[in-house]
Amino acid sequence: MTIDTLAPREERRSIRKKAAVDEKSPLLPNRQDEGSGFHEFNGASFSGAVFNLSTTIIGAGIMALPAMVKELGLCLGVAMIIFMAFLTDASIELLLRFSRPRKSTSYGGLMGDAFGRYGKMALQICVLVNNIGVLTVYMIIIGDVLSGTSTGGAHHAGILEGWFGQYWWNGRFFVLLVTTLGIFAPLGCFKRIDSLSFTSALSVALAVVFLIITVGISIYKLIDGTIEMPRMLPEIFDVTSFLKLFTAVPVVVTAYVCHYNVHNISNELEDPSQIKAVVRTALGLCSSVYVMTSIFGYLLFGEGTLSDVLANFDTDLGIPYGSVFNDAVRVSYAAHLMLVFPIVFYPLRINLDGLLFPSARPLVQDNWRFSLITSGLITLIFLGANFIPSIWDAFQFTGATAAVCLGFIFPASVALRDSHNIATKKDKVFGVFMVVLAVFSNIIAIYSDAYALFKKNSPRN
Repeated sequence: MTIDTLAPREERRSIRKKAAVDEKSPLLPNRQDEGSGFHEFNGASFSGAVFNLSTTIIGAGIMALPAMVKELGLCLGVAMIIFMAFLTDASIELLLRFSRPRKSTSYGGLMGDAFGRYGKMALQICVLVNNIGVLTVYMIIIGDVLSGTSTGGAHHAGILEGWFGQYWWNGRFFVLLVTTLGIFAPLGCFKRIDSLSFTSALSVALAVVFLIITVGISIYKLIDGTIEMPRMLPEIFDVTSFLKLFTAVPVVVTAYVCHYNVHNISNELEDPSQIKAVVRTALGLCSSVYVMTSIFGYLLFGEGTLSDVLANFDTDLGIPYGSVFNDAVRVSYAAHLMLVFPIVFYPLRINLDGLLFPSARPLVQDNWRFSLITSGLITLIFLGANFIPSIWDAFQFTGATAAVCLGFIFPASVALRDSHNIATKKDKVFGVFMVVLAVFSNIIAIYSDAYALFKKNSPRN
């Protein structure tokens, strides 16, 4: 939060009195004047901030990690997950440290300070591309899990269809409409991100439920002797197979991108100096879940692990009550995504408002603008999930590119720009390393994906 005047420690603990309406003011003041319609808010708790940041991190990306481990091998895959956790922590530390000189209270404000209006706009556009893509994919997955999907002439029954049969009320459109109106819209209307701390805790718990089921099934099959020895290192036959290894980088980067929510969570902390500990605690929790999911997901399905491991739970697991476990995994994951939705939606709304109304008063103080942007974005995502289901392939390109910019390129660029001359030599070297790694791996990943797509659709195939 921005503090306009120096105050004794006791007064700082009682939190800021009024919010200045300028570009430095936080989106949501802790305390409004009487009659403003807000109850007094004394700051978010440490645990609530950890759960909110953890929920921002753990989304659909967790389901792609077992396939990433299949590509890289068990040892290199796990090492990549751990390495990316440290790299994410370092990039967030750059964001927070370079925000201090001008007391920037948002990622966009930091980019604006370093690169001016166009830098801020670039950040906002990347958040829009990344978050709209991610949320649309979430809604598509929820529709697939609950209502089923048809691909390549084969129909995969959804949970509701499997339980009750095919009816109009468990069709994709109606299920997503009820989910949108009953869950997404109400949760998307909260004006404070701390209001979502309980749903975030529940979301993390559901991810742990998925992990426990996967670990339990893997251990059962290990004891039963039906799991093959996993491959420890990648298989490299030629240049194409070597370049394919780099497609793992955007997958892991996407799984860790949370940078766009760090300032929002820090702004609402009772003690903003705790944000560094919040980030490290959340990254430690999420990387542990990621490592366990990757190891046991790959152990369970081996070389048959699909790019979305959730699809593997649509098959016979070869264990007693396998169908029950399949349903439990799919239901818990669909519920998890429903609760992740508002956390990712929160910064999307802020950045769209900043892009369209850069000089307007804070969004939280304008109910009409708040309602218009919220309803417009939810409607756009709903329509995309219903009528453009093939966008999954498109967002493999646009989403991964935007995610790499948000997670690596922009933080490194801020350090290299060094508007306030506070960067150390280590910061500069680290910044160059991040930019080179991000650009190089992303170009190769896009080329490899495009080549595979072209080869798949070529007449000879």
